[in-house]
Amino acid sequence: MRKELGSVARLDAVLWDMDGTLLDSEKLWDMALRELAGEYGRELTDAVRHALIGASGPNAYRILFEGLDIEHTPEAVERASEWMEARVTELFQGPVPWRPGAREALDLLRSAGVPMALVTNTKRSLAEYGLDTIGREYFGATVCADEVPQGKPAPDVYLRAARLLGVVPEFTVAVEDSPTGSIAAQEAGCALLVVPCEVPVPDAPGRTFRDSLVGLELAHLHDLVRANS
Repeated sequence: MRKELGSVARLDAVLWDMDGTLLDSEKLWDMALRELAGEYGRELTDAVRHALIGASGPNAYRILFEGLDIEHTPEAVERASEWMEARVTELFQGPVPWRPGAREALDLLRSAGVPMALVTNTKRSLAEYGLDTIGREYFGATVCADEVPQGKPAPDVYLRAARLLGVVPEFTVAVEDSPTGSIAAQEAGCALLVVPCEVPVPDAPGRTFRDSLVGLELAHLHDLVRANS
């Protein structure tokens, strides 16, 4: 782990959300979810769609089925999950656009030798397609919601990522775009940088906001860790 040097705050790692934070992939999920609703003869409202952003698999299908007024049974969840995985896989086959400034931020941190992890509520089989676009070489660890007891908003994914990197969460910065992910990061004890994408994230103590990752500097991340300690 890095030691604090003078007035420079210790920054042991940066933990990145994927959808809506590094990749502008929420639009692909939106397309698939609206098509799935159509399979049931329903229309996905914006309110339900926004509630789904950042949700983990089990919670997502509960929110979806309640919003579509569909009986929430294990069989129905299995069918919907299989349909979604097939459709999202198709959509992720093409190039997935980056969020503004994301690639440059990753390059900056890698050049500075700052360890990084990818921490996502997307299941492993689908997250791998996102990693095809981003590049696995940036990350010392990748953690998906289906690899921990509970996905976001529980802190499990962040706690596991910190363990895999051998760092203390309090000396890491989590970068998130959703209310769900923000709760998870703070519950884990991470300093938090919020860059909203599709939905607003409520202001709350310990949350620092940026309009985009464009122009992000190491000093900004050091400041977040210092304020969190």
